[in-house]
Amino acid sequence: MEQLRGEMVARDLAGRDIYDQQVLAAFQRVERHRFVPEEFLNHAYDDRPLPIGGGQTISQPYIVALMTQCLRLNGEERILEVGTGSGYQTAILAELAWEVYTIERIASLSERAQKTLAELGYANFHVFVGDGSQGLPQHAPFDRIIVTAAAPQPPAPLIEQLTVGGIMVVPTGSRVGQDLEVITKNRDGFTTATACRCTFVPLIGEHGYEK
Repeated sequence: MEQLRGEMVARDLAGRDIYDQQVLAAFQRVERHRFVPEEFLNHAYDDRPLPIGGGQTISQPYIVALMTQCLRLNGEERILEVGTGSGYQTAILAELAWEVYTIERIASLSERAQKTLAELGYANFHVFVGDGSQGLPQHAPFDRIIVTAAAPQPPAPLIEQLTVGGIMVVPTGSRVGQDLEVITKNRDGFTTATACRCTFVPLIGEHGYEK
């Protein structure tokens, strides 16, 4: 598996536009096969999403890496992740940031992710079950926010919970196709840049899509 992981990093990440050496190193360390259902183990290091149950997926490694790179982490950030899913993105963030808060609406996925992360030795993360589109106001503000599901527009509560100077990465658009937006908050509002086109499962919640 280690060889396959190295080939994935070289081919699908460094071989494209993932240039942040800390991000590449994190992907080399994190064992993606630990977050993939057993029936898909042979595809754990393919550059594609895989089903994880509950109608959810583990995102393709390239997209996880691109979103992480867009956060511009230096190791001192408190991060909010909306959509824990398998916990793979959580692990990458835990490798690169000070503290990760992650929220998932499907309790069974949250429990499985927490178990896997603990087994792998991560301790700088906190798992919650609930409507991620509302964020975690009781733990705000956050230096970075990453949303791993598609919203019609950037959820207002998440922008509110972002620090001034903070960055949020969120896919926005329709249920069938989105733009990956990189939002930087400033004192007068926020600025937005588009990283790429993408396709994510919908963000279900009060500030997302209806179930």
